[in-house]
Amino acid sequence: MPAKQKITPCLWFSGNAEEAMEFYFSIFKDGKILEKTYWKRGANAPELSVLTARFQIGGQEYIALNGGPEFNFNEAISLTIDCGSQEEIDDFTEKLIADGGEQGPCGWVKDKFGLSWQIVPSIIPEMLQDKDQGRVERVMDAVMQMRKLDVAKLEAAYRG
Repeated sequence: MPAKQKITPCLWFSGNAEEAMEFYFSIFKDGKILEKTYWKRGANAPELSVLTARFQIGGQEYIALNGGPEFNFNEAISLTIDCGSQEEIDDFTEKLIADGGEQGPCGWVKDKFGLSWQIVPSIIPEMLQDKDQGRVERVMDAVMQMRKLDVAKLEAAYRG
């Protein structure tokens, strides 16, 4: 049996955690629910509705909490998706902004639940750690001018 994940992000939803998980499972095909807990009778929620669900996408575990309307997601925390191609970037962007999400600057998107995601090409870390400061600055300037990141434009900026 594999070791249990030591740190697990908990995502607070306002009664729609199951809907959110199904949305994420439609995007990340390896998604699965690992366990659920339920509100007890008499709680300030529909009787025996889901309180928490531990789920997995992309090999990472999360907890979805139906905590209520008191808190909302904001950009102070985001999930980053490492993409190996422009096609992956395009696909994740399109799917995550569907049905009410929005494209932000520099590869950021917000899904219809308000959760922020960074959709990043795999080549970015190498480019930004280059010893040639001119290359780094050109790539950063290019990123800052983009909404959805464009691999071809980033590579052109990197080459100068």
